[in-house]
Amino acid sequence: MEKRKTKRKLTALLSADVKGYSRLMGEDEKSTVETLKTYREVIGNLIRQYQGRVIDSPGDNVLSEFASVVDAVECAVKIQEEVKKKNEELPENRRMEFRIGVHHGDVIEDEKRIYGDGVNIAARIEGLAEGGGICISRTSFDSVKNKLNLGYEYLGEHSVKNIAEPVRVYKVLTEPKYAGQVIGEKKLKPKQWRWAAIGAVAILIIVAGIFAVWNFYLRPDVEPASEQRMALPLPDKPSLAVLPFDNLSGDPEQDYLVDGLTENIITGLSKIPDMFVIARNSTFTYKDKPVKVQQVAEDLGVRYVLEGSVQISADQLRVTAQLIDALKGHHVWSETYDRKMEELFAVQDDITLNIAVAMQVKLTEGEQARVRHSTDNLKAWALAVRAHGLFETYTKDDNAKARELFKKAIELDPNYTYAWTYLGWTHWVDGKWHSMHYNQKESFERAAEIAQKALSIDDKLSDVYALLSGVYLVQRKYDEAVATGKKAIALDPNSSENHAIVAITMQNVGD
Repeated sequence: MEKRKTKRKLTALLSADVKGYSRLMGEDEKSTVETLKTYREVIGNLIRQYQGRVIDSPGDNVLSEFASVVDAVECAVKIQEEVKKKNEELPENRRMEFRIGVHHGDVIEDEKRIYGDGVNIAARIEGLAEGGGICISRTSFDSVKNKLNLGYEYLGEHSVKNIAEPVRVYKVLTEPKYAGQVIGEKKLKPKQWRWAAIGAVAILIIVAGIFAVWNFYLRPDVEPASEQRMALPLPDKPSLAVLPFDNLSGDPEQDYLVDGLTENIITGLSKIPDMFVIARNSTFTYKDKPVKVQQVAEDLGVRYVLEGSVQISADQLRVTAQLIDALKGHHVWSETYDRKMEELFAVQDDITLNIAVAMQVKLTEGEQARVRHSTDNLKAWALAVRAHGLFETYTKDDNAKARELFKKAIELDPNYTYAWTYLGWTHWVDGKWHSMHYNQKESFERAAEIAQKALSIDDKLSDVYALLSGVYLVQRKYDEAVATGKKAIALDPNSSENHAIVAITMQNVGD
């Protein structure tokens, strides 16, 4: 069958979200949702009025596209005007201010959805805007600067997450006194241009010489990361980000196995107290994207990056992995494993232990045991990986499907604590989010029973204590929730979920 050609197009994108949305929700969920619903209707009507269409509207965000950049910017101005009027009807602490970003760029269109760097840039520019403000990219500015009765302030170049080149950003000034003005741009005079050109030629000659020496004598394996450019300071212990392994099998159905292997390596490494390991939710944002090791290290604030690939053919397995010191730009360790599929767990354990050794982390015998997954049954593990993917959607139907798969995994391995724990979480989610369809009290009690069952198998598993903490939280047993949450963190200090549960509990007790 002929492969369908990707459809690309240039479009104007408007991305908007609410400043301080989490605070508003925390203070009054019902009122916030009602206000957002009203404002979303106003915004949607204006987008249609300016010949645009709403692409997506998750949570407090609205993403829309326009055929014209002029229409997009005019619509953004009108949205802020209308929202400001409606805010005057509300108490100051309940007002809802939107940030808006506009970008004109290339996107991939798939049916009614759009993807690509253009969407990411619009979202990042939105994040640079103030509440009630509008920011636009240079490409948008070039299209509208002489067509609208507005002013603009150049905010400089900004390095934005997951975008290779810095983005030039302008703030839209709507006050009449700024109309036709561009503030902040510095233009070179004729003599300055001449000297700049001479300087540029001289620099090119010098750079060419340096590049020749670098390329033939000093070049590292990859471009080194800069500690000064890192979004976060480097931790005081060996720090690592594990990128999603590439599926080279040519079969998208194998994705869940490849992702499962990556997650297992992350989980195993995160249980080592002397390491700092970035959570799966952060590194999986790079899945299926061409990304540089340098960029990952600088985005996440880590020194080491692990990348690899998996190829599965019948019962044969090939796994390649390489650990890179991003600051030096050199490989620290690499290996290729050609094994039987049934040896998958042995491969992932070997990778995990070799990484720890390469990063000069010493492991006790107990810690070496803890990096391993809690089952040796490949079929049970595959079922649990599929189940976890469904579980993470948090919808009623997928949660029910996940529960059945976790049960089947337990039938294959009754001592599979990971499956027991997430079986408990499915009941917790039903009690918390789907109480219209389930008895809330019974759901939480069932989750607690399953947690105790998992503890009877392994009382050193952090995920079980996290589950218990979640149960105690919804039952308003705050002291127990804090204690079990801290136990979970002590056993797995790198788990973002464990920290989140304790943080939410602290918030509930006013700490």
